[in-house]
Amino acid sequence: MFRKLLSFDEAKQLLEQTFDAKPVGVETVSISEAHERVLAQDIVAPLNIPPFSRSTVDGYAVKAADTFGASEDQPVTLKFCGHVAIGESPNVAVKNGLAAEIVTGAPIPDGADSVVMVEQTTQKGNNISVHRPVSIGENLMAAGSDIRKGETVLKAGRFLGSREIGVVAAIGLTEVVVYRRPKVAVLSTGGEVVAPGEPLPPGKIYDINAHTLCVAVREAGGEPINLGIIPDKKDKLTKALKNALGSADAVITSGGVSVGPKDFTPQVVDSLGKPGVIISGVAVKPGKPMTIAVVDGKPVFSLPGNPTSSLFMFSVFVHPVIVKLAGRPEEELPKLKAVTAKKMFPARGRRTFIMVNLAYNKTGTLLVRPVPTGLSGAITTLAKADGFVEISEKQQFVDAGTEINVYLFGKFGKTETA
Repeated sequence: MFRKLLSFDEAKQLLEQTFDAKPVGVETVSISEAHERVLAQDIVAPLNIPPFSRSTVDGYAVKAADTFGASEDQPVTLKFCGHVAIGESPNVAVKNGLAAEIVTGAPIPDGADSVVMVEQTTQKGNNISVHRPVSIGENLMAAGSDIRKGETVLKAGRFLGSREIGVVAAIGLTEVVVYRRPKVAVLSTGGEVVAPGEPLPPGKIYDINAHTLCVAVREAGGEPINLGIIPDKKDKLTKALKNALGSADAVITSGGVSVGPKDFTPQVVDSLGKPGVIISGVAVKPGKPMTIAVVDGKPVFSLPGNPTSSLFMFSVFVHPVIVKLAGRPEEELPKLKAVTAKKMFPARGRRTFIMVNLAYNKTGTLLVRPVPTGLSGAITTLAKADGFVEISEKQQFVDAGTEINVYLFGKFGKTETA
């Protein structure tokens, strides 16, 4: 019942057909809590920015026409009519032949249409000599020149970083409507795992998956709920999964999906609601035993216990779903082309993903090499990799010297091989 392998493409298509991943809801948060959230509504400016015309230099607010013809040898003389300070409404007006002293950021007084830089003037008593003409609008920022009242400054779906938060603050808003972070329950199974920090009895290993998967959920825009380690007992697993489905928008388990006598996670998940298990094994390497179910409208991803397989299958199957539930724009892994340094062999009949390292050789060619996999269960395989290559299930091998796409896990810096 639980070992009808689907191809990678069939599994992807069936998941999309069975579960329509949409944002789980919206909420209003303060701008101090809005970092790395996603806007659920357009933001429209309620005022002009700047709200008043202001000087961009220290100098004198003038009528531009009064400065025409000014030069170093034949300056134009204007009469001083007062000061304009920053943060205050001007109490002077600039009429023909007058100039008002002004500082950077101060509002332009009535009658003025430009500002002469202080370096281009000399003052003797109430006489201001202008040694260079200015044009209308010079050295000032007009009201609404940055943001116009009624303008849509940020559209729904925009990811909120520091620059976007600055725009929100600039128009005086203290709250924004964002998509709610989907709650994702994460639990580990198996009698061999214990929580980090606990004593490590003989034959036991520390639980890696709960922690890597919780971080991966957060990176995808979700809110992880770590439910800890569940023993290999059907009644306890059933209870834990029911609680998880009751408190979360999606559930992730790790372990218990192979063919051992205690690998009954798929059977338990299938019994919890309709349609139940839709994918029971995928013809890929790594991650073949993965099971996916939909239980009364909520996805349940049962990942392999192998840490590398678990985290990688999360990246290709689970991450895209959580991104959609969080209302984030769909993402594509960055990729580049490199040349294989050695022959690569996929698993027969399976879509194979090989973790690789990148480095430039002395001639400047970017080479790609498989990361040594070490023993089964080694988390360091992913930690050491720059990215991965994908080899079709129909392909027998990739010869050395072949140009191939490399999908990157992060930024790649230039290094040189021996």
